[in-house]
Amino acid sequence: MGSCWCKDKTDEREMYSPTAGPASASMSLSPGDARLRAMKALDPSIVDQLVMEMLTLIASFVDNDEESPVLLVKLHVIADKEEGWLQVVSSMVNVIPLDNPLGPSAITIVFDDCPLPSRDSVIKLTKLFRLSRQRALSNALDVKMKRNMCVVLGCIAEKLAGPNSVAVLTEETLDFLLAFLDTNFEPCIVLFALIALEKFAHTTENKLVIRSRFDKEDVNPLLKLEKLANNEDYVWRQVGFCAQWALDNLFVIENRPLSYETVDMTPINVILNSHDVSEYLKISCNGLEARCDSYSFESVRCTFQVDNGCWYYEVTIVTPGVMQIGWATKNSHFLNHEGYGIGDDLYSLSYDGCRKLIWYKAKPASVQDLPEWQPGDILGCLIDLNTREAIFSLNGRCLTPCTEIFETTRCCKQGFFAAASFMAFQQCRFNFGHLPFSFPPTDRPFMAFNDYARLTDEEKKVLPRRYYLEKVRNASIPENACTLCYDAVADCTLEPCFHKGFCSKCAAQLRECPLCRAPILNVKRDI
Repeated sequence: MGSCWCKDKTDEREMYSPTAGPASASMSLSPGDARLRAMKALDPSIVDQLVMEMLTLIASFVDNDEESPVLLVKLHVIADKEEGWLQVVSSMVNVIPLDNPLGPSAITIVFDDCPLPSRDSVIKLTKLFRLSRQRALSNALDVKMKRNMCVVLGCIAEKLAGPNSVAVLTEETLDFLLAFLDTNFEPCIVLFALIALEKFAHTTENKLVIRSRFDKEDVNPLLKLEKLANNEDYVWRQVGFCAQWALDNLFVIENRPLSYETVDMTPINVILNSHDVSEYLKISCNGLEARCDSYSFESVRCTFQVDNGCWYYEVTIVTPGVMQIGWATKNSHFLNHEGYGIGDDLYSLSYDGCRKLIWYKAKPASVQDLPEWQPGDILGCLIDLNTREAIFSLNGRCLTPCTEIFETTRCCKQGFFAAASFMAFQQCRFNFGHLPFSFPPTDRPFMAFNDYARLTDEEKKVLPRRYYLEKVRNASIPENACTLCYDAVADCTLEPCFHKGFCSKCAAQLRECPLCRAPILNVKRDI
């Protein structure tokens, strides 16, 4: 994230370059260049350079409203033809390094931005990869290529659906991915092979095929891998998290208790709110660990709101990529598909230790005196509502206090929640005070969420998604219930369109009327 690909030492560039005869490296790559569109062959080094520049771009790209960067447009133009698409994917497999924390995310971004490939193109790609169990077990591919190939297969599974996805998951592809579910491989390969299988399983027919293969094993490999969920190695920890989530949500084993049924929640009084989360975020069975494996920007708030006083919580960084962690009110909006998360509006504030930025109103402020965060680092989040300060710290080193958010949130009269947003393949663990803090503030008294919050036994259950959806479907809904959350009474009218059917909490999060899309200028509470 290469060695030879076959016994006769054929150069891997020849194996992966879908066309022969390189074009001139000096040819202009302007997005509108007709010559580029007409090319049948492209120098692989040009595409390699664009892919590597993409990694730098992701680290510096901070404006969600900006048009697609020129680099993405160039890659899009190249990938518009089958030969170009194959070359772009091949370059990503060949050149994206293992040690760049944004590498896998870059692959998802390119896939999301480039044209959707045809089934024939994807099948041709899998043939170029020459997938098989023997290929997985051989030394013909290095760790970087194996990891990147698994990431690519997962992206393909996510982009294709139904019959096209079924056509791609051939016996050879399945053998290749299943072979990696073994602790004898590097954990990064195991992780992305598991994620690829999960994404293929979003198509029911594929899920049944994968489950039947697991059933044929003496011991389901996921049962071994889920034991790594608390491993001190942070990559193996991710493997354990994903294996446990897959067993609870996709590849259910008869007579295996679901994780939420066995976890000890006795000392835990605050968790990540599984009912106040964007759609693709994964939350651990104890409600304290979260992970995103989707190309979208997923967000979550915790279950406890603070309205006054000084409060503190900590986050253990499991993956070193882009996450925005901090504080949000109920007015903060989750727009996962548009890339907006915590810190991207007036009502939230966050720190991103990968890009070393503090986010507020979707505008970043650079932080130069701290290194990029790494797995195992501890992010401290303090909010003092008496002095109107929010202070982030990394391993005990404090950043400059943030105060601007208090000016905009004072009028909404809503308290703050711990909150976070995640780019693809990112994960972290929260400590709201049920365990001793690693770097507690020493300059002022503070309170921990866990000492003051309370949850019922039912509220502590983080149900698998399918059970939660089934519970919602079977729930008896009062006629006057909010049409969005179905929990509270619909007691608000949106103005000026005058549509009703929303509770005050849901209405506060809306910018446009869900019924007519008219801008909301005021929310009137019905008496």
